[in-house]
Amino acid sequence: MAIPAAAAAAYQALAKIGVEAPAQAGAGAATGATQNFGDFLSSAVKDSIGTMKQGETLAMKQVAGQADIVDVVNAVNQAELTLNTVVAVRDKVIQAYQSIMQMPI
Repeated sequence: MAIPAAAAAAYQALAKIGVEAPAQAGAGAATGATQNFGDFLSSAVKDSIGTMKQGETLAMKQVAGQADIVDVVNAVNQAELTLNTVVAVRDKVIQAYQSIMQMPI
């Protein structure tokens, strides 16, 4: 089951790294904008790690009394959505690998 907030976060993450949404993919091919899949995964992982670090940093600042609770809640929520997206992608990759391994030769 897809969670609308997770889908919105995934599209937002894609927009940050410059990947077009599926509906706009045809227009990107016409302009010659290409990106290697390995580069896409690398930048997505870096963005995920950055989001997690930001949540941790703001949580630590809140403990020290230096951050607003609203900012902390938003950062932690974003980190949770990012983690859920990463886990979902990992599960799909493992499922695809298992399907490939079960194919008859």
